[in-house]
Amino acid sequence: MTTQKPLILVTNDDSINAPGIRTLISVMKELGDVVVVAPDSPQSAMGHAITINSTLHINKLNNDPELYAEYSCSGTPVDCVKFAVNEILHRKPDLCVSGINHGSNSSINVIYSGTMSAAVEAGIEGIPAIGFSLLDYNWNADFEPCRKFVKKIAAEVLQKGLPDGVILNVNLPKLPESEIKGIKICRQAKAYWEEKFDKRINPMGKDYYWLTGKFVNQDNGEDTDEWALAQGYVSVVPVQFDLTAHHAIQTLNSWGLNG
Repeated sequence: MTTQKPLILVTNDDSINAPGIRTLISVMKELGDVVVVAPDSPQSAMGHAITINSTLHINKLNNDPELYAEYSCSGTPVDCVKFAVNEILHRKPDLCVSGINHGSNSSINVIYSGTMSAAVEAGIEGIPAIGFSLLDYNWNADFEPCRKFVKKIAAEVLQKGLPDGVILNVNLPKLPESEIKGIKICRQAKAYWEEKFDKRINPMGKDYYWLTGKFVNQDNGEDTDEWALAQGYVSVVPVQFDLTAHHAIQTLNSWGLNG
């Protein structure tokens, strides 16, 4: 009697050609059969967007003969997961991993992240899911120090599963492996982006804008992802797609709106 290998879906938002996803694929091949469905072009900060006003195109690739299958998709990260689950895979995957993102998805960044939205979509489908991000925006970032921690966390999820409706947001500090102190389970830090639109004028005399901003951490807690990363730890934040503010229900009930 043979034991079936875990089926692992890999996706991202930086595109199928990004160095981060190539590292993630390499690590996942050590844990199971890998299917890759990822955007054919960068889709950063797309959040949970889906394509409804234009067609989607899928191309099967042969980048790696050791992979179960690899596809590029013209859509968003969430489109990739939807297409994989409904059109490509012969069974529900045992795990979905998204990333490794080029840049942080800690704190409030999780809201905007295409990387994390792909993982959330998998969670909605009932698939254990993890989003991985490295705090380095450089296209040629060194992802080797991530390998041990990515494998350890993914293996634990494959073995033990996740609570219903929970997805892991994993961020890794930009450090050599020898300087990473370990892993910390955290909460999301309270922070925001102080945003500014840089106004310019094109050669035709028309205004155009670049969105710029500064990340502001308002949280001094020593149990947050921002604190853990600053201290040299890998941060693991359990997140959920149930956006109900359960703590506010009692307050709203006291307003007398029901009836």
